[in-house]
Amino acid sequence: MLNKTVEILLVEDNIDDAELTIREMKKHNLANELFHVKDGAEAVDYIFGKGAFNGRIIEQRPKLILLDIQMPKLNGIEVLEAIKTDERTKTIPVVMLTSSKEDPDIKRCYELGANSYIVKPVNFEAFTAAIKTLHYYWLLLNEPPVK
Repeated sequence: MLNKTVEILLVEDNIDDAELTIREMKKHNLANELFHVKDGAEAVDYIFGKGAFNGRIIEQRPKLILLDIQMPKLNGIEVLEAIKTDERTKTIPVVMLTSSKEDPDIKRCYELGANSYIVKPVNFEAFTAAIKTLHYYWLLLNEPPVK
């Protein structure tokens, strides 16, 4: 996975939520180029080609990062800050996909440059609809800047 093209980087420590997201994307043939990391530190290592991902070509950026907030090692806000303050990665769309409805979290994420903030629906049907909509908008309709 070091230099395979990744369209979606899923950063989620809750295995049930990650499996549900991946399963829904596979159901709609959207998960071929999805890569899942389980915490914020692993996300930063992947994005910047460090640690276990040393040697990954960081110019092969994901088209979309789905980022949870409440994670071990580094939380999603810290990961977002690392992404959005680095010239090489600041234009990658980052969608906060989290259970936090806390206003300070929402405000801080937008201040740091999050492209969207979605509270995970607890209802299965709503969650699957949200995943389909995310893919459709960010990977099919959105025009990212040229690298």
